[in-house]
Amino acid sequence: MTPNCTAGETSPDPNLPERLQTPLRVGSVVLKSRVFQSPLSGVTDLVFRRLVRRYAPDSMLYTEMVNATGLHYGAQVPKIMEVDPQESPVSIQLFDCRPDFLAEAARLAVAQGASTVDINMGCPVNKITRNGGGSSLLRQPELAGEIVARVVAAVNVPVTVKTRLGWSDQEINILEFARRMEEAGAAMITVHGRTRAQGYHGPARWEWIKKVKEVLKIPVIANGDIFSATAAVKCLAETGADGVMCSRGTMGYPFLVAEVDHFLKTGELPAPPTPRQRLECARDHLQGLWEYKGERGLRQARKHLTWYARGFPGAAPLRGQLCLVSSLQEGLDLLDRAMDYLEEFAPREFRVNPGMVD
Repeated sequence: MTPNCTAGETSPDPNLPERLQTPLRVGSVVLKSRVFQSPLSGVTDLVFRRLVRRYAPDSMLYTEMVNATGLHYGAQVPKIMEVDPQESPVSIQLFDCRPDFLAEAARLAVAQGASTVDINMGCPVNKITRNGGGSSLLRQPELAGEIVARVVAAVNVPVTVKTRLGWSDQEINILEFARRMEEAGAAMITVHGRTRAQGYHGPARWEWIKKVKEVLKIPVIANGDIFSATAAVKCLAETGADGVMCSRGTMGYPFLVAEVDHFLKTGELPAPPTPRQRLECARDHLQGLWEYKGERGLRQARKHLTWYARGFPGAAPLRGQLCLVSSLQEGLDLLDRAMDYLEEFAPREFRVNPGMVD
């Protein structure tokens, strides 16, 4: 099989620990996959999750993060909190710094169909941290622990936490923080191997995830720099984590979660999608966003479409056109013409390498 590796990577070692091929228990929930689709603001809406689910039937999916304060004062449940009854297992991720608001939001999340409730304690964006949410909670471990305890008491599904190593290199407190989350009742913790100050710059420091795994009894999920099955297996080997969470590597590539999951279960790398298959998926994504959100969905689709158009002949000029589409039909026509071009001029055996750029 053709490995789906980024440039310079080799195929992962197929001799995986047996535990990685078994179900993962998160509190009362048993997962048939140890590969997770990360919550991504502006990305992991219902339409995107349906595409991931098409290829990865067993993996835990996450909504975009939901503001608990907005829920408290809102007249109705926001669209980003909507889940499909068919997409289970799915987690609704919440953020805030108010324990009572978060407990209330968690109850609404369960009513919406959440398999688990995840609390975001890692988002580095200023508009989130300046209001006390996201990674700012790393600086308030007592409050973070109170939040987890209140949410655990409010719902009958597992409560999980997603966080980072610390606020900065001078304030890496993940070991103490993670222990506090476990003591407060968290059923699982996902650790992004960067500090808040790093944002998404520099390599993820997986060695810290290994340290977290060594001090906790609950499952630890590794996050950061998972752009291929090769990277996922390397991360699992280095950290001893119980699973991996795919984030930015899925933008324009909703096949990644399934590729990693397939390898963990079989020891074989599936062939990556052909350029045509990738553009067919882009077409479905565009159509789905239009049907679900109308004109707003069309505007949101532009960024997604440009992410799909990478790593194959003619991708660069196609991106320039896709980022300007002004109607559903224009977008569909562009994708159809691109697929016709590939059929005529590109070798049929050519396959997309998501690590390639024009």
